[in-house]
Amino acid sequence: FTLDPQLGEFVLTHENMRIPERGNIYSCNESNSIGWGEDLLRYLQSLKSGNNASKKRYAHRYIGSMVGDIHRTLLYGGIFWYPEDTVGHPSGNLQLLYKAMPLGYVIHQAGGKCTNGKKSLMEVTPGAVHMRSPCFMGSPEDMDEMMEYVKHEEKV
Repeated sequence: FTLDPQLGEFVLTHENMRIPERGNIYSCNESNSIGWGEDLLRYLQSLKSGNNASKKRYAHRYIGSMVGDIHRTLLYGGIFWYPEDTVGHPSGNLQLLYKAMPLGYVIHQAGGKCTNGKKSLMEVTPGAVHMRSPCFMGSPEDMDEMMEYVKHEEKV
């Protein structure tokens, strides 16, 4: 649904929304990469260099607003992540219950995948209302490739 300012109502603009199987955009706060694991840094390098499954260099787009970044990912495909890091966010930085899980659910319903870096966000049991979590979400082929670099406990 999209807000039509002339009508003052939300109008259905994308019926049966499906995320593309693969995109060419990655979205993350790369300034935190100093604390990321080597596996994720290798994946990031593969996207930047074009040494990945698609053999294409990915563009980096990061708005800094998760809703905006996920909206673009939903329309054009690609991958969004906000992982844990060893510098400032050892448990991730996005609240699980009211940021990561709801938007992960939207991506999941559109045919994409979402994880906390170990298992599906849809399988995580929150430990507290404001619990923070790493999150990765996006097109299924991009997520599958990321999971070849960042080993998960279970297949998503």
